[in-house]
Amino acid sequence: MEDKNKTRRSGILLALLAAALYAVSSPLSKLLLTYVPSTLMAGLLYIGAGIGMLPVALIRRVRGTAHGKAGAPSRPEARLTRRELPYTVAMILLDIAAPICLLVGLRSTTAANAALLNNFEIVATALIALLLFREKISSRLWAGILFVTLSCGLLSFEDVSGLQFSAGSLFILLACVCWGFENNCTRKISSKDPLQIVLLKGIFSGAGSVVIGLSVGERITALWSVFAVLGVGLVAYGLSIFFYVYAQRLIGAARCSAYYAVAPFISTLLSLVIFREKPPTTYFVALALMALGAWLSSQDKPLFARGK
Repeated sequence: MEDKNKTRRSGILLALLAAALYAVSSPLSKLLLTYVPSTLMAGLLYIGAGIGMLPVALIRRVRGTAHGKAGAPSRPEARLTRRELPYTVAMILLDIAAPICLLVGLRSTTAANAALLNNFEIVATALIALLLFREKISSRLWAGILFVTLSCGLLSFEDVSGLQFSAGSLFILLACVCWGFENNCTRKISSKDPLQIVLLKGIFSGAGSVVIGLSVGERITALWSVFAVLGVGLVAYGLSIFFYVYAQRLIGAARCSAYYAVAPFISTLLSLVIFREKPPTTYFVALALMALGAWLSSQDKPLFARGK
């Protein structure tokens, strides 16, 4: 039982660390969208993740060689095989689509709104985990999903009285659905080498988005911005994904996504500080609903005790 609790705590800490690293993505990406078009930026973010993690791969290889020469037993991570190919391909394609949708949405909504809407990924991940992958969902998580959904609906209306949806919000919600599927595909291969998964995401998802961006005529206006985007990609995608895959291995896709929900709150705070945006009253109502939903989602025990 103690080992199980230790494993759970380790998974939670890794999920929270991944969330904190990802939190810088929305506000910094919105700043850089002035210089780098959305599709090219999506590609460069993942390429930054891939390039940035190459030194980690090199250090691991050197250390493995040193251990081998010293005669010390090593425990190499399991490599991806042909059996995981469908999930790997789906993961890469979804990682091309999701950030493009997110960055398109960021152009026409506030960074703070976008940060909170990112929590819809909890809903998408949990429902897909339940319906397609038969992962168990607690009653607390169901309650959390309800509050997150209500909050996302409130944030998505441009004009509550006229019930007009914001186009930017819809693109961000679409990105969350893509990431919901991607999270579950990643969960299916999370027992494999996390570093290999990050490198595959970075190289192939990044290259795919860059090719699409160049094909539709997107161009970069400032060379320095390329290096800035690559740096954001290393932190918000590379290191974040690396720790997230380990967390999924320990606590599962739905629960990991729930703890990861702290990222939008950190991102929201950064956005309010950077952009000095003054949110409407509905934003704070949505923030309260989202906070309650995220807290409920992170609880393991059933919401209603049985047999009482």
